[in-house]
Amino acid sequence: MSGSLPVRVMVLDTWEEFPLEFLPSTPVSELKRAALARARVRRPSSEYVVKYRGAELYEGPRTLAESGVTANAPLIVLSRGRIPAR
Repeated sequence: MSGSLPVRVMVLDTWEEFPLEFLPSTPVSELKRAALARARVRRPSSEYVVKYRGAELYEGPRTLAESGVTANAPLIVLSRGRIPAR
C-alpha cells in the first residue's frame, strides 16, 4: 500500500495486538472497525473507543493523520464502559 501508515493495535477484549496498515486519510472509526473485526469481536463498534498516548481519539470525521497518529504507533481499542478492578 503506497503511502501507508503502519500501526499496532491492541484489542483489550482479546489481549491481542495486530499490525495493520491504513492510509493516513483513513477515519479513526474505520481503524476501530477493522481491529475489532480482526479480533473477531461481535459487539457493536460504538461500544468501543480508540486510545493513543493515553487519550481517547475523537472519531467523527477525523482521520488518523489529523489525530496525530504516526508510523508504527501503538493504539488501544477498549470497551467504552469501565473495566472493574479486582
